[in-house]
Amino acid sequence: MTTSPMDTAQELAAFLRSRREGLDPGRLGLPSHRRARRTPGLRREEVAELAGVSTDYVIRLEQARGPRPSAEVLTALARALRLTPSERDYLFDLAGRRRPGTAGPDAGAAASLGRLVGDLSPLPAMLLDHRYDILAWNPEMARLLPGFEAVPPSRRNAMWLCLMHPQMRGFYADREQVLRDGIAHLRAAWAAHPQDAELSGLIAEFAAQDEDFARLWSQREVGVNGRGRKALRHPVAGAITVDFEVLLPLQDPELRLLVYRPADEQSRASLEGLYAR
Repeated sequence: MTTSPMDTAQELAAFLRSRREGLDPGRLGLPSHRRARRTPGLRREEVAELAGVSTDYVIRLEQARGPRPSAEVLTALARALRLTPSERDYLFDLAGRRRPGTAGPDAGAAASLGRLVGDLSPLPAMLLDHRYDILAWNPEMARLLPGFEAVPPSRRNAMWLCLMHPQMRGFYADREQVLRDGIAHLRAAWAAHPQDAELSGLIAEFAAQDEDFARLWSQREVGVNGRGRKALRHPVAGAITVDFEVLLPLQDPELRLLVYRPADEQSRASLEGLYAR
């Protein structure tokens, strides 16, 4: 059964099950007599033992019947399931136990940071919110993204461009990884903003219209990739490799400043040639 992207209780249950089933009992030092099992991962009673809660409580959580877990129980479950920091945050958000310091951006933040995006020229840069909506960009980023300026304002969303914009279908050499990283971010953002109907609508639209998105969304990967390298295939400039950084403003962590830098001299020359056209 597919979990609705708007149902946090069902997603909490499915997430706990998926992480329990993904654990290797042998690596956790469980007695060997427990390893003759028909299903993958840990049993519910083993998770309960590791977390210091009852087996019935774990069963009810995995069936979306339990009460909202306390922060102490969530911490114990995260430890028992060996969750990464991003997965732990996701678990807390699904349970409605928000971390401190996650207020929305100040009203003037986008305008101020938008001016900074312009000042970063000639490095391609853009400002995004938690939905991946593109709030500001500089001329270099507009030239780098094929057909970007012709995209209607309502569709200026980084994930929509990657999934739906025909001119960007072959833009990323490793499109699968770009999608995987983007979906892992969207999943974390959705759990942190369960009342954001616009974000839920985007996720539902993507899942309905793109098989790759639906497949990767169902894997429940969570995380934010803040630094890395992307190989691009520009229709005019050819092959370009960029290093990227995602910067979170201290006062407005809901916003993200994405900056590209050429990864080698050939890519630098290709970008300069593109900007000069």
